[in-house]
Amino acid sequence: MTQRARKRAVPDPAAFPTRTYDLVKEFTIALVVVALLTAGLAAVFSSPDVKPVTLASWSRADSADFTATAVSELGGTSGTAEYGPPYNHTPGAAQKLGPVGLQSAAGVRIPVDTANDFVLRPLRDAPEPPAVSAGLAAWAAAPPARRQAWTSAYSDALTKAGGGAPAKGDYGPVPVLIARLLGLARSGALDGELQADGKFYQTDYTRPLLFLSDGSYLESLARAEHLGGDQWGMMNETGNYPGQAWLWLYTFWYQIDPFKSSGNADALIWGLMALLSLGLMLVPFIPGVRSVPRWTRVHRLIWRTYYREQAVERDRQE
Repeated sequence: MTQRARKRAVPDPAAFPTRTYDLVKEFTIALVVVALLTAGLAAVFSSPDVKPVTLASWSRADSADFTATAVSELGGTSGTAEYGPPYNHTPGAAQKLGPVGLQSAAGVRIPVDTANDFVLRPLRDAPEPPAVSAGLAAWAAAPPARRQAWTSAYSDALTKAGGGAPAKGDYGPVPVLIARLLGLARSGALDGELQADGKFYQTDYTRPLLFLSDGSYLESLARAEHLGGDQWGMMNETGNYPGQAWLWLYTFWYQIDPFKSSGNADALIWGLMALLSLGLMLVPFIPGVRSVPRWTRVHRLIWRTYYREQAVERDRQE
């Protein structure tokens, strides 16, 4: 008998019983059930839908903080103005890993001039009252040292006022310019001005976010939602909800010294995580470490059923 003849005969599909199956009906039922489950679980377990923070909401909720931050942007003393790469060339601001300046390696890729980008350009682009136009002209005509004196004096006066009206002094055009900027922010125009980059879709929020982060209002909101750095905020969603739990090892280092008190923490932690990752990759090649599984014999506990069957098989053969 040939090999083909010895093969089992293939049954005829028509010999089996059949029943009608409505694929469209089954699909519709599955779609509705999954949609209801998705909506129900999202309503019960999803994280809060917190409204976005904007320059308009900030200026309305805390005008004193907005004003003080705007003065620091104009005077070039804000966090962004002194941040260094990739925003500006501030000397000594870059994070380093030993002698290697990681932050400055790529250079200034997103140039930001806080005085011009956050204050002066929005004021020039908006229709201005005569007093504001005169203030812009006075600012442009003043030497850098004079501008610095105006903003420094006005910043000190705002700090002493504690949120109230500052005492009279030689502030030049600064109060007029900042008051107009506050008005633009409250109207919502400043958000659009800082996003305007000549493109059809305005989706670059870099400058509004930098402006917001220089004040204390955004940080206070973040801390209220448990998103501060010392609240493990890097691995949380909005509110006290668990988010990217796999980031625990990275954010852990920000909670302990010497990292949490170091101004160079980002570079140090990046280097440490790179070293740990490299060590994990090289485990099979590190003497001693690679032998830990053989010494602990944990694998025999995990695969105990397999080793039990192997022992029975050996006994049978013997």
